[in-house]
Amino acid sequence: MDDDNASAQAGLAARFEEHRPRLNAVAYRMLGSVGESEDAVQEAWFRLSRTEAAGKPGSSAGGADGVDGAGEAGEAGEVRNLGGWLTTVVGRICLDMLRSRQSRREDSLDVSLETHVPDPIVSRVDVVDPEQEMLLADSVGLALLVVLETLAPAERLAFVLHDMFAVPFEEIAPIVERSAAATRQLASRARRRVRGSAPVQETDVAKQREVVEAWMAATRAGDFDALLELLDPDVVLRADTGELSSGLSKLVRGAAAVAGQATMFARLAAEQHLVLVNGLPGLVATPGGKVFSLGSFTVVDGRIVEINIIADPERLRNLAIPEVGA
Repeated sequence: MDDDNASAQAGLAARFEEHRPRLNAVAYRMLGSVGESEDAVQEAWFRLSRTEAAGKPGSSAGGADGVDGAGEAGEAGEVRNLGGWLTTVVGRICLDMLRSRQSRREDSLDVSLETHVPDPIVSRVDVVDPEQEMLLADSVGLALLVVLETLAPAERLAFVLHDMFAVPFEEIAPIVERSAAATRQLASRARRRVRGSAPVQETDVAKQREVVEAWMAATRAGDFDALLELLDPDVVLRADTGELSSGLSKLVRGAAAVAGQATMFARLAAEQHLVLVNGLPGLVATPGGKVFSLGSFTVVDGRIVEINIIADPERLRNLAIPEVGA
């Protein structure tokens, strides 16, 4: 009997792994944090394995997690649509995590959505990582993730699951404890916010690389006029150092102000290296061989409209930033 249980568990684990890339993608868009996304997906596995052990993977997990349609059980006691069931379970876990995060931010004096930059996915420009490619299949950039951070948790869930992963509103509604019509309105409000705030970025890697390399050259030269030429007049620079009390985390608006900030850090430009940040060229600064900052660029029509920089030492240590400049 033990052998049968072990075999069944191994089979369930194999089926779960088939869905892990999609689940990681859902969780990353919901949470904007690589570590929290991995935690959410792992929790989904625990829930699936527990319901399997209880012999009721459809009815038990479906009821507990509000996934009625996706969690129906067949005669053999198996979830009929495991991918759909897992997607909505991960959605519920992420919703709970977002609500908890929102509560912590409300109680904190040292966290601001205005300057917070979500976790990026970083890779070398000369190496293709299939797992990262799948995670970023729809070119989700940091600029979009920044806007998603401003949505209410239920709005973010409705938008991500429906607009990005085509989950029907009827399956999302039980998770947010609303009717399908009300859930549709949540997604509609989120969609308007995204369209009004998130720029449609350049997706051509070669074109963006050209702009980022020109930015790097102008910064190294301290060429204020060249920097201005590369910037959209309404450009936004967001610098996240991990704390507000130091005054170093900041939001800077306007081409002249952003170019001025860049010239202040010209000494770092000599130690900047190209990397891919969420699939598009960005820069990592490594003075003395140590990662100091990571920058992503949103380029529209050949001009930089948004720059997001992480200079939080603790977060940089936890990000999987590849070695560069060797």
